[in-house]
Amino acid sequence: MAKINQVNQEVLANVKGIYNTLEVINSGNIFDLPKDSLALVKETVEIHQFDKLFAEAHWIFRNHLTKMRNRLDVDIMFKTGVETFDYDFREKVLKKGAPFQSVDELKQYFDSPCIMVGVKGQTKDMIKRDIDIVLNQFNHATVNVYCENTTAIKPDPQLKEWFYNEYKWLDDIKHLEILWNNTDFGVGD
Repeated sequence: MAKINQVNQEVLANVKGIYNTLEVINSGNIFDLPKDSLALVKETVEIHQFDKLFAEAHWIFRNHLTKMRNRLDVDIMFKTGVETFDYDFREKVLKKGAPFQSVDELKQYFDSPCIMVGVKGQTKDMIKRDIDIVLNQFNHATVNVYCENTTAIKPDPQLKEWFYNEYKWLDDIKHLEILWNNTDFGVGD
C-alpha cells in the first residue's frame, strides 16, 4: 500500500488544475484505491477547486457511488466498463459481472459507459446498437477498440478494420472518447 500511495502522491503533485476537471484512472475502480490515496485525491480536488471528477467503478459498487460522492465532496461522473449492451455477450462470453437488464437500469447508477469493439464473437449489429446507445442515451461515453492482451478473449482484426472505416467520424463527437489502438490504424491520441 505504501508504494501505491507514494506513486499516487507523485502523480497528483503534478496536477495543474488547468481544465477544472480531474480524472482518476486506475484500471478498475476508484473503490480499489487505498484510503490514503483517496485522501490525496480529495486534497487535490480542494486545492485546485475542481468542479468535476471522473472516476471508474464496477457495477458491483453501484450502491456505494453516493458514499464516494459524499466522501470526496465533488461532482463525480462515474464511468463503468459495460463493454457491450448485448447481455448474453457481456455476461456469457466476456463474463463481465454487470448483469443489468436495460440501459435505463444502468443509467440509474452510472453516467458514462465504456464499450469495447473489435472482439472475436462480436457482430457488426452488436456494435451498431452499442454505438447508437452511447450516441443517443448518454452525455458521455468511451469507446475502446480492443487490443490483444493476456486474456482468452481475442481481437477480431477484420471487425476492428470495419469499425475504423465505418466509424472514424466518431472522433469528432465531443461527448465520446474514442481509444483507437493506433498500431492497428495509425491513429489515436
